[in-house]
Amino acid sequence: MKILLLEDDLILNEIIQEHLMEMNNSVTSVFTGDEAQDIIYSKTFDLMLLDVNVPNINGFELLEDLRKNGIKTPAIFLTSAHLLEDIEKGFKSGCDDYIKKPFELKELDLRIENIKRLHNISSSNSIEISNKIYLNKDTLTINKDAKTIHIAQKESEVLEYLIKNRNKSVSIEELSINVWAYEEAPIASTIRTYIKNLRKILGEDSIINIRGVGYRFNS
Repeated sequence: MKILLLEDDLILNEIIQEHLMEMNNSVTSVFTGDEAQDIIYSKTFDLMLLDVNVPNINGFELLEDLRKNGIKTPAIFLTSAHLLEDIEKGFKSGCDDYIKKPFELKELDLRIENIKRLHNISSSNSIEISNKIYLNKDTLTINKDAKTIHIAQKESEVLEYLIKNRNKSVSIEELSINVWAYEEAPIASTIRTYIKNLRKILGEDSIINIRGVGYRFNS
């Protein structure tokens, strides 16, 4: 998994980062809210771990801003803010889970595993698309019927996002925001071309076109 860690305590940041990397995750750690904001708008992540009381932009404000701008990356707050109103504020800002400090690293592992299950996030670079059909994110290939089919980087990322949001409607704007992550946004016809190519490989019924709404991966 690609994880963004926002934690301003130097020692705790290092402990969490080392632990997550030992679990074969790729971790980008930052110490301030504005650092986190800049990097989230320039790169894509599978999960965000956010402290609340950090310099410049606190975690609640950061996540609320991200959600308003269409960033749907799952987020877990790691915080010493224990009051019920803090927890309520955290969930209202758009978090998926809330862990009170101090916590055991095993608890963090369990919460992350639950997020992976809920959001269809794979730990490996091979994602099951359907029965005996797999996407390999490293080699940019789809393995189907004993054949290996090469696809473009962005086709892979579009397909991965649709799989993570399987059976949900995803608009072109949402794909643009979450896959391109504030790179130069593609025109709508470019995304439609990627979808068309993927449907040729996976079958017309694999990705449903919902008129006026967007697309839905049909598991």
